[in-house]
Amino acid sequence: MADWSNASSNASYTSFLLVGFPGLREARALLVLPFLGLYLVIVSANALVIHTVAVQRSLQQPMYLLIALLLAVNICTATTVIPAMLFSFSAHFNRISLACCLIQMFCIYFLIVFDCNILLVMALDRFVAICYPLRYPEIVTGQLLTGLVGLAAARSTCIVAPVVGLASRVRFCRSDVIQHFACEHMALMKLSCGDVSLNKRVGLAVRVFNRVLDMLWLGASYSRIIHAAFRISSGGARSKALNTCGSHLLVIFTVYSSTMSSSIVYRVARTASQDVHNLLSAFYLLLPCLVNPIIYGARTKEIRQHLAALFHRAQPPVPAKKAQPLPSLKQLPA
Repeated sequence: MADWSNASSNASYTSFLLVGFPGLREARALLVLPFLGLYLVIVSANALVIHTVAVQRSLQQPMYLLIALLLAVNICTATTVIPAMLFSFSAHFNRISLACCLIQMFCIYFLIVFDCNILLVMALDRFVAICYPLRYPEIVTGQLLTGLVGLAAARSTCIVAPVVGLASRVRFCRSDVIQHFACEHMALMKLSCGDVSLNKRVGLAVRVFNRVLDMLWLGASYSRIIHAAFRISSGGARSKALNTCGSHLLVIFTVYSSTMSSSIVYRVARTASQDVHNLLSAFYLLLPCLVNPIIYGARTKEIRQHLAALFHRAQPPVPAKKAQPLPSLKQLPA
């Protein structure tokens, strides 16, 4: 069994133990199946919608391609988090090197920020489609879409790199045990033996600054979009525009509310157990991955129709009933 006791402060650790949910050490095996099942559901649901967008030519449009990209990021997020969580439930495979820990930290936060940046690009796409419908094909080209996605990736890297870079310069000597299922920033900083106030301030400032800018952009965009949608004379076109915006707004609410609630509770409820904080982290990391394909699959008419057709083709054909032969004259009743 791994030694989970705190070590001497003279040591400098370059590898760590991930203990998942520290209060449930004896019941770790019971957590494997639920989280493994959750992972399979997330991957299957997101991959199904991505496959639908990829194979249907009518869905080869910027809005649906951005939805597919968002769901691909969901799969990457779940793949970065859940396998590491499952390994943390094992006393034999839960050790991780500092380099791998920092890489995992970068990947998790990069995917979270990239997910939010894709939502910003989707807001811009809907803004042009509804406010300038006649110019939409000439404005939103494949080249512009590629550039915006590249800009979103670059912005995500610039936001996350300083936090991970500062963490890489910290000396860890308090313990080699991370009370978490992943290399979360604050969980790792608790193991440092120096002053990490700069790390905490930078992490908080980056998160708040990023969220405030995102919310301002999304609020301004969708207020203009909804205002323009209500001015559409055709009732069918207005309903379609509002329904599309409703799907995006549901996804935005899910992503930002889960992230912000976890951050608020983490800072306010300091007396809560570590298991509660870890559960909240799993909630805000995995809830969007689970909910997003359901929202887009159920509320986007074009995707819903193609999914229904796909399931219809997958069903085995019902065998036709064998025709009964007509009775002969001898068999007829007298």
